[in-house]
Amino acid sequence: MGVNWKAFTNQISHYESFVLVSHIRPDCDALGSELGMAEVLRTIGKTVRIINAHRTPPALQFLDPAEGIEVLGDHVEAEDISCDCIMILDTSAWAQLGDMGDVIRAASCDKIVLDHHVGEDDLGATMYKDYQAEATGHLVVQAADALGVPVTRTMGMPLFAAIATDTGWFRFPSVSSETFRVIARLIDAGVMPCEIYGDLYERDTIGRLRLRGTILSRTQSELDGRLMHTYVKKEDFEATGALPSDTEDAINLTLAVEGAKAAVIFVEQLRGGFKLSFRSRCAMDSNEIAQLFGGGGHKAAAGAFLEGTLEDVQNRVLPAVREAVGTE
Repeated sequence: MGVNWKAFTNQISHYESFVLVSHIRPDCDALGSELGMAEVLRTIGKTVRIINAHRTPPALQFLDPAEGIEVLGDHVEAEDISCDCIMILDTSAWAQLGDMGDVIRAASCDKIVLDHHVGEDDLGATMYKDYQAEATGHLVVQAADALGVPVTRTMGMPLFAAIATDTGWFRFPSVSSETFRVIARLIDAGVMPCEIYGDLYERDTIGRLRLRGTILSRTQSELDGRLMHTYVKKEDFEATGALPSDTEDAINLTLAVEGAKAAVIFVEQLRGGFKLSFRSRCAMDSNEIAQLFGGGGHKAAAGAFLEGTLEDVQNRVLPAVREAVGTE
């Protein structure tokens, strides 16, 4: 079911000031959607701030050359945040909002969610969701159309990155002919795909390369090669000279093995606990598996977080994944 854009535009018209928020450990779809939506809203005369709970990863800073994204705790305190409406992009889960979740809970203003993920919590917000959309960035383009805002190069660059990365550079089953029609519009607006690809994938640090080598060297194969899993310990970051954000997309490398149908990566967080990422190109529903552990996402890709040691977390998660993959 798609977004009711008439209701969306009507609600937007009632507000003059917005704070845009997305999930912790922001990826390109989170950041690109925020930056694109900020441009859309400013074009129609709204006042906009983007405030996240986590800093933009250094590898994605190119999306925000003006450094307009603020971070809670970095010269921005909860009591300093006020607006007519908080818009939450690319997530519908309290657990994904980090410390900004407390700000949202305490805020007396209206809240809006624009998202494409299946799972959701009651955020006390009006939900505008399209589970069929391949990226929230695509929904922002539709929002621009609904509001009568022409797509510009400044707006289009982060939105292209949002859509391209959330589709695995147009490799995932979520890609449709409409995906390419939207992408064509962004290119017509002046977006250069080769520049974005270079910024995303051709600026690796030696630490990132070494970390990926560590991740791949630990990859285990089960169920006759259909399931792949690996892990990262927090001490690996210092040992390789990598950053926690350098684990982004590493799980997809394990699916390059012939016959691999599902994958899991366990990434220890600096404060403890493990971030879990699931990938599936079989009957296993990654979203359903992630929900078992308090997370969510899509059928093909989802995530969650668990406290505990690596052994404890693996012993809880892998049996559920094996059962799901083994039903094929």
